[in-house]
Amino acid sequence: MNKAELIDAMALDAEIPKAAAKKALDSFTTNVSNALAEGKRVSLVGFGSFSVSKRAAREGRNPQTGATIKIAAKAVARFKPGAELNEKLNS
Repeated sequence: MNKAELIDAMALDAEIPKAAAKKALDSFTTNVSNALAEGKRVSLVGFGSFSVSKRAAREGRNPQTGATIKIAAKAVARFKPGAELNEKLNS
C-alpha cells in the first residue's frame, strides 16, 4: 500500500474527504518525525512503538574493492509492533 492508497482507505473508513485524510496523515508523519528527531518515543497502544536507536561507528568493506572503510555512527528509527498487531499478523 502506498501513500495515496492509504489516504483513500482512511477517507473511506472515516467518511471524510480525501483532502482531510491527507492532511491528517501528513500531520501524523510530521509529528512522529519531529518527536523522533527530539529523541522521544511514540507509542500507539495495540499498534506499536516508534523509537530512536543509536548505531555505533564501525568498519566495513567496499564490496567492489575489498578496501576497509569507516562507517560513521548514526541514529536510526525503529518500530516495535504491539501485541494486537502481532496477533493480527500471526492469526
